[in-house]
Amino acid sequence: MCSTLGEKSELQIVGEDSDGLQALQRADELQPDLILLDIGLPSMNGIEAARRIRKLSPKSKILFVSQESSSDLVQETLALGALGYVVKSDAGKELLTAVEAVVQGRHYLSSGLSSQNRADATDTQAIRSLTQAASPIAGTEKKCIPRSHEVEFYSDDAAFVVGFTAFIEAALRAGSAVMVIATESHRKSLLQRLQEHGVDVAAAIEQARYVSLDVADALSTFMVNDLPDPARCLKVASDLVMEAGKTAQGGPPRVAVCGECAPVLCAQGKADAAIQVEHLWDEIARKHEVNILCGYVLNSFQAEQESRVFQRICEEHSAVNSAESATPARPSV
Repeated sequence: MCSTLGEKSELQIVGEDSDGLQALQRADELQPDLILLDIGLPSMNGIEAARRIRKLSPKSKILFVSQESSSDLVQETLALGALGYVVKSDAGKELLTAVEAVVQGRHYLSSGLSSQNRADATDTQAIRSLTQAASPIAGTEKKCIPRSHEVEFYSDDAAFVVGFTAFIEAALRAGSAVMVIATESHRKSLLQRLQEHGVDVAAAIEQARYVSLDVADALSTFMVNDLPDPARCLKVASDLVMEAGKTAQGGPPRVAVCGECAPVLCAQGKADAAIQVEHLWDEIARKHEVNILCGYVLNSFQAEQESRVFQRICEEHSAVNSAESATPARPSV
């Protein structure tokens, strides 16, 4: 695994142990950004180690890499707070993708897990989000509600592309259909980065599992006098989600949507319209089996007088995350 991780220059490997107790001690000493754990470790198994690591190094993100693929084990690791689980047989082609997703604070489940296991694990994630939801941004904690409508704040456009790429890649590998609603420059950058990561975007487009829409065109379908028409917005969004759901592979139809309709309005100074659009997309998240990620570049909220807008935006989402620049100090593993 270390050789695979070494392919990513932005990752800095700070320790390696083959014993559960040693891993626990090392985590306490180093407080790494990311910890990769196996389940079958001597002295202390990976699950017990993860349980203790969560207390000793609460900021460390945990990704399990194991030959075990039973539903019960996967659910238990996620219930403990692990963000990802990769079956070792898939590690060669999925490990780096999983690492990038988890570093960004997103869940990742190996494609080697059976459809039932994936469904069970997803249920576990949903239950955990209802009982342990917490925002990484102080003061934005939310009441737990059963839908997936997340917002992520990025330091710059490069970080935006990194975050959206991880979301899209994980969704496509999981068999979901993906809909991107973004600016032309972001759409081009996302396509390029996905291709660089080995994602067969051409095939996904041909299968209608990857749909990329221009945000200006999307807004024009439901904006009236600089405000969203609720009926039009809900119909347009519902129609798009339902159509995309027809192409999802395996299990119940699942659609992942990442976009910047509200962020674009916010950047144009149309804060009330942005908040209304977020509220309408929240209704879509509740009504349909869809995962939604909204992405904002933080310079939209630099002015102190816009703190109210920032708070209102956060309140319309089920989870609030922040991402650093795409070129920070290397994450420690």
